[in-house]
Amino acid sequence: MRSALTRRGSILTILGVVAIGLVVDQVTKWLAIEYLKPGQRVAVVGDLLELSLYRNPGAAFSLVPGLTMVLSILATVVVIAICVFVLPRVRSRICVIATGLGLAGVTGNLIDRLIREPGPFRGHVIDFLSLKWFAVFNVADMCLTAAAIMIVIIVVFLRIDLTGEPTATVEAVRVEAE
Repeated sequence: MRSALTRRGSILTILGVVAIGLVVDQVTKWLAIEYLKPGQRVAVVGDLLELSLYRNPGAAFSLVPGLTMVLSILATVVVIAICVFVLPRVRSRICVIATGLGLAGVTGNLIDRLIREPGPFRGHVIDFLSLKWFAVFNVADMCLTAAAIMIVIIVVFLRIDLTGEPTATVEAVRVEAE
């Protein structure tokens, strides 16, 4: 199993990805709060990408704004579940990176919900990157999106489990073919 990491290597790599993701997420949110005014739009790449400060009380696309506390609790459960069930098992390099990105994304937005106004577990997520034809988002959202894409690739195309071994379905097909 060449592409597999040791347990220690996996955990250290995941923590490194999480640390980088969180630092970039929190620093860029701080910069957005410090230098952007709500409603202000700053063109970055023509009409494609703008900076625009938005305090999001809901989930992606500002869905369910009245359920901020539920989203906060759910995010806390997800972080704990990843740490308890996934971290000890993941060995595949691509799964390690996907896990780190996912954990960074969930944690980055959870931090906002815990420390931002109007208060703990009710805080609004800071979004500031705006694609005119899509949505306003942040670095944590980018981490979550990248993790989701990687998970689809892992499950659908690579068909490997957390350790890097073929999934049971792939292994069953190989055994039947022999």
